[in-house]
Amino acid sequence: MTPPLSDRLRGAALGAADSVVTWPLMRWTWRGLGDDAFAGEIPEIRPSDSETVRDMMAGRYLLANKLVETGGASPFCLDDAHPDWWQNLHGFSWLRHFRDVRDPASRRFARTLVLDWISREGEFDRASWAVGLTAQRVLNWLRHLALLLEDATAEQTRTIQRVLGTQVQSLKFRAPLARDPADALLAGIALVGAAFCDQSESADLASRVDALNATLASQLDPSGLHLSRNARLQLQLLVELASIRPLAASAKSEAANELAAQIDRMHATLDALTLSTGEPVYFNGTGQLPHDILVAVQAHGPAAKRKSQLLGGYGTLRDGDTVVIADSGLRPPPGLDRDIHAGALAFELSHGSELIVGSCGPAPTDLIESRDLFRQGVAHSAPTIDAEDVPGGAQITLDPAEHALTITSQGYAKRTGFEIERRISLLSEGTTVVGQDRLVGDNGGTGLLSVRFHLGPGTMVRQNRGEAIVRLVLPNGQIWSFLWEGASLRDEESVRQSAYLGFHRTRQLVLEAPVAPGTEIAWIFTLEQ
Repeated sequence: MTPPLSDRLRGAALGAADSVVTWPLMRWTWRGLGDDAFAGEIPEIRPSDSETVRDMMAGRYLLANKLVETGGASPFCLDDAHPDWWQNLHGFSWLRHFRDVRDPASRRFARTLVLDWISREGEFDRASWAVGLTAQRVLNWLRHLALLLEDATAEQTRTIQRVLGTQVQSLKFRAPLARDPADALLAGIALVGAAFCDQSESADLASRVDALNATLASQLDPSGLHLSRNARLQLQLLVELASIRPLAASAKSEAANELAAQIDRMHATLDALTLSTGEPVYFNGTGQLPHDILVAVQAHGPAAKRKSQLLGGYGTLRDGDTVVIADSGLRPPPGLDRDIHAGALAFELSHGSELIVGSCGPAPTDLIESRDLFRQGVAHSAPTIDAEDVPGGAQITLDPAEHALTITSQGYAKRTGFEIERRISLLSEGTTVVGQDRLVGDNGGTGLLSVRFHLGPGTMVRQNRGEAIVRLVLPNGQIWSFLWEGASLRDEESVRQSAYLGFHRTRQLVLEAPVAPGTEIAWIFTLEQ
């Protein structure tokens, strides 16, 4: 989808300004201002794995769930690496695995990799010095600075300190010019960490906390959800924010208190968008998230409040061991909508540890040609007319007493004469999910109303010939019955993409009925006791 002209003009202006501040003569000012010494560490909340260290020392780099064997060569010399793997490598989040290693050779290896990066990438490069990536690298170096400087020579120490300071200065110049607001936010977090660790008299932690608090407030909705509506980015931000939260508190200011409150709201919102399986919903490009990091982040948040609620264009229903999360398709503001998917009217359903109904997920980052396929409405568990995406999103309302959501499309009427209204209810302590998809309007129209349910990985579909009931056998042995009326049913292949496990071949149930006044499709999922 082509962005509006005003957004393209704004992007061009920011790009031109960034070209000026990254001009070689200007970059000399970064180095001149980047001679401050940093000391101490900022907290690391993510778990470590000593096996990862042994693999890296043997030339096996498992990053972003992609294994690359370098054969003893530097990992930083690989130019054709998988995009996620390359980002993870240059972000240095893997430094945490060296934290608890006691072997001196292993600890020296961490510094060797940092110095190797400096020898290859220490001078500005637009890819490896991208604002968001630089911010993550600065934070990870500061988290493990004591490790990097342990037993280092005076020259090695000066080199690491100099390049760290230069990166910090680059963020001060470039963060206001970032095209992606999330990159500016990551830079603000990194600058708070740098101000805390900066040993010079010019460090101003309070002003950095003030600026971060304002930037964060501009990118969150009242519930604490990032305006991108992307749970993956929400988790990424919370990883960084959890590290600098105690540092910001030392500023003892109103902004520091408000920053802590905003972080708490972000924790609560991420939890609200998490299914009973422990995974956040796949909407808007989220995909599968690393479970160990998700657990670590949630452990640093307030106690979860499990309830049915509306937030940020999502509706959640919780009763017993069942969770339903539905999407209105609310479009994020310009600049934060790069991961938008056509999820209006879609829902995901889980019971206990099992996903029953989900979405196909975002396309793998290395399959650009498939990106738009995974963004379509038909890649979600949603109703569509003639397989076209819902124009304009939908309105969503909640009846908390009845554990019921009503979602109404906005935009089909001009073409078809109808809108789609979807109602989802939880009954019997979550053991029954009842849904109705009906067409609202009486202005004629033609086409085909289709309702798709993409089943969770490992679910087996069982149907006896002639029976109007389908039994879904989940991986844990539970059986859910699926019943319907007002439509014909077919069982088709589907897929669920995992960033960590690749493609899962799955099944989908598809209900179809002709577009006409009064068309209504009813369906029920119920647990067989």
